[in-house]
Amino acid sequence: MGERTFYKETGKEMTVREIVESFNLKVFTGEQGLDNPVEGGYTSDLLSDVMGYADAGRVWITLQTHKNIMAIASLKELAAVLLVKGFEPDQDTKALAEKEGIPILGTTEQAFEISGRLYGLLNP
Repeated sequence: MGERTFYKETGKEMTVREIVESFNLKVFTGEQGLDNPVEGGYTSDLLSDVMGYADAGRVWITLQTHKNIMAIASLKELAAVLLVKGFEPDQDTKALAEKEGIPILGTTEQAFEISGRLYGLLNP
């Protein structure tokens, strides 16, 4: 695991909820995980890549919407999954997110754009 991300002003850990509020993201499901701590981000659409290289506590940025993303997110103990380009999760994916307590978030932005914004927020 990498270093935890803390606000410089308060020394408080950053949460998924604070990222949602900062970027005005849509919360599709998994609201019970909005207080998950965020340690960084990981952008990839290849499930095998995320499974092999994403660290726990990361926000996974992807355009994948099927239920297999939740299996990976749970296995890797990710903080949240952020869907780009206006994509929305299917019902099976939403149900698994609820079960695992991992929020699925959404934005209309491209992966490149939201990745840069997230990096900037986490690394002031």
